[in-house]
Amino acid sequence: MSRIGRAPITLPAGVEIDIGPGRVGVKGPRGTLEQAVPHEMTVSVDDGVVTVTRPTDRGPHRSLHGLTRTLVANMVEGVTSGFEKKLEIQGVGYRAAMAGTDLELQVGYSHSVKIKPRQGIEFEVPVPTQVVVRGIDKQMVGQTAAEIRKVRPPEPYKGKGIRYEGEFVRRKVGKRA
Repeated sequence: MSRIGRAPITLPAGVEIDIGPGRVGVKGPRGTLEQAVPHEMTVSVDDGVVTVTRPTDRGPHRSLHGLTRTLVANMVEGVTSGFEKKLEIQGVGYRAAMAGTDLELQVGYSHSVKIKPRQGIEFEVPVPTQVVVRGIDKQMVGQTAAEIRKVRPPEPYKGKGIRYEGEFVRRKVGKRA
């Protein structure tokens, strides 16, 4: 049996879960999330504990079991504490700034790149070389951070570009004279 799928999810105080056919909705202090779940999986709530069960031990059901449980757990964590991704900007003259709610990047192009936040996403620039992406939906936070990184990915010769916090960029040796 899947160890991930078998693990129960405890609902913190102030979090409500709404289970419907083929969908799960979670409402908490930070907002509301809704997710479509495979109709084969059974999601149930007993005394503030959410459990996900599968109908058979076949391969597709086993893989969907862990996935469904993780999606519901991420929704519960998102509406209680939220998610954040930190990005670092490295390079001479590379910097980020806020323009209202938009993120403005100057990363070596002849123009600055403006990125508008999606619904439920907010940006923060604590220092000009760091960007923080926050939100309640884990997938949307990760996707937005990946799109920011894609503006100028780190290059292997000097290491300049936008990278995730703590990301290791393998450096190459340049040509020699």
